[in-house]
Amino acid sequence: MRSLLVVGGDHLGNITDQLKALGVCHICHLSGRKCQQVKREIPKNIDAVLVLTDYINHNLSKVIKQRAKEQKVPIYFAKRSWCSIYKCLTEGDPERFATHTKQKTPTH
Repeated sequence: MRSLLVVGGDHLGNITDQLKALGVCHICHLSGRKCQQVKREIPKNIDAVLVLTDYINHNLSKVIKQRAKEQKVPIYFAKRSWCSIYKCLTEGDPERFATHTKQKTPTH
């Protein structure tokens, strides 16, 4: 995964660092607060779209979903908690996102 469009949320905080740890190199953020953002297109260099459902209006969510479908870009929906985002991305498409290696449990 090279680039991700995150839609929703005013500030991403440490989510950007955690996404980079999953292998995302470029993060483009669209807050979704302004009405004019509905008219924006998904950039051509975006590999996937992440919609933060608790910080976006229904109209923008619908438009982004349709545009992602037209451009054949995978789209993921999650709440703005890292636990929800991580689960959505790694379970939704484990090959696309580099996951941390599991530690072996000691056997007795």
